[in-house]
Amino acid sequence: MSTAIEIVGFEPSDHQAGVVALWGEAFPNPAPHNDPQWVIQQKLALGDGLFWVALQPAGVVVGTVMAGYDGHRGWVYCLAVDAQARRSGLGSRLIERAEQELQRRGCRKVNLQVVAGNDDAVAFYEALGYGAEARISMGKRLDE
Repeated sequence: MSTAIEIVGFEPSDHQAGVVALWGEAFPNPAPHNDPQWVIQQKLALGDGLFWVALQPAGVVVGTVMAGYDGHRGWVYCLAVDAQARRSGLGSRLIERAEQELQRRGCRKVNLQVVAGNDDAVAFYEALGYGAEARISMGKRLDE
């Protein structure tokens, strides 16, 4: 299925509704700080071009990946593939697109986080060469 699918840069007027719908299925019940509309707005404000969508020929959004780069490390966020397009290689293509652009910008290491217990996601990333590192992920809310 993924061979007819095109990966393009995110354009709000063309892709936002489809991305919000896909993320609603892929990431149900997001925390308020992960509200899709807010996340997209914040990403676009950066203007870094590290946000892609996968489109079926009719323009339907069937996948997304968002990346970030701070000059030291790259990050992969919001990888989502429509349930009908999973196991077609599309997720791998999206990760490859993000990795290529990060590497082009000088990035030497990419990080990502997986929610504990999401064994399918861990297996997917391991198959792409990612591995668990002896790190503790810590966070602090600044808007509370």
